[in-house]
Parts: sequence; structure tokens; C-alpha cells
Amino acid sequence: MKIKKFKHACLVVTKENQSLVIDPGEWSDDYVVPSGVVGVIVTHEHGDHFSPERITQTLAANPAAKVYALASILAQLPDKAAVQAVTAGETVDIGGFHVRFTGGEHARIFPNIPVCANLGILVDGGELYYPGDSFALPDVAVVTLALPVAAPWLKLSEALDFLSAVHPKTVLATHDALLSDEGKAVTNAWLTRTANTIGVNT
Repeated sequence: MKIKKFKHACLVVTKENQSLVIDPGEWSDDYVVPSGVVGVIVTHEHGDHFSPERITQTLAANPAAKVYALASILAQLPDKAAVQAVTAGETVDIGGFHVRFTGGEHARIFPNIPVCANLGILVDGGELYYPGDSFALPDVAVVTLALPVAAPWLKLSEALDFLSAVHPKTVLATHDALLSDEGKAVTNAWLTRTANTIGVNT
């Protein structure tokens, strides 16, 4: 399995010439539509994770692909035929990928701001875990964790605690467009230090 990260929080997971696109959002302006896309997954409704335009482009180049997301997100897409509503707790086979949706709620940003629904994504039984905008713990061993590292709803110490709790074999920093180059350097240094301490690859 190969994982390619685009700017901010967009991931493309590829194996055996099939690809899953995860969270092609407005901020992922370096996103290049891959070939062989069997599914597009959106974790939640925020624009940094959900761009109808990027999804439309992806489906146009991959007409057999389908979008998997909460029903409220799918209602905003022009093509209602190429969609499947999912919720936390559901499992679905997307091409050769086995995907289980976890979590249920976005992390709280501020007490008076409503919390939206959010899906975590377990691919192939834990080969990849991406929690979306949450620190929902998986219930299986994880090979690669896509770890959010910068957002209004988190501080770095919480991300590092989450890394320690999940204890994957490998960690990949994501959700980082809010950081300057200097901020990314500091964050990566702390991430590497913590990973090395607990025996996780970066």
C-alpha cells in the first residue's frame, strides 16, 4: 500500500493499481487527480476536507468511482448517482479496499460552537488509520497513522498523546496547512522525538 499526501489533509491510498482519495479539500491546491480511483471518502463537511469541485474533477476522470460520506455532504454534490451514504460503525468494500468508518463527532473547537459529525477511516483492518478531525481511538492495531498536527481544535501535546495511545508502526503528519515553514519544522521535530521515544517510524 502506498500513501501520498497532498497539501493539508488530502491523502491518496494506492494498491494494485486502485486508489482511494481521502478528503480532497479546498486547501489541497496541489492535488492531482489520480487514475484508477475506485472511491472518494470525505470525513466531514468543513471546506478544508471537502471540495465539490475537486470531487467532480475526480469523478469525471474516473467514472466508475463513487463518493462515500455522510448524507448531508452527499446532498451538496451535483451527481447523486455516484454516491453512497455511510456513518460511523459501517464497513464497506471499495474496490480492493476494506474500509471501516469510526468515530462519529468532530473534536470540539470552542464550547459555544456546535460539533459536526466526523468519520474516522480504518483501511484494510488497520493498515491505515486516519481519524479525520478527531482523536477517536481505533480498536485495532494500526500500521500507519495519519496524524492531525495543527488545527483550532488541537494542541501539539494532544496530538503526541494520541500518537502514543495509538502506537502505530509508522506515523504520517497531516492537517498541517495552518503551519508556517518554521511551525512545520518545530512540529516535525517534536513528532520525530516522540516517535523515536516510543519506537514508531516517521
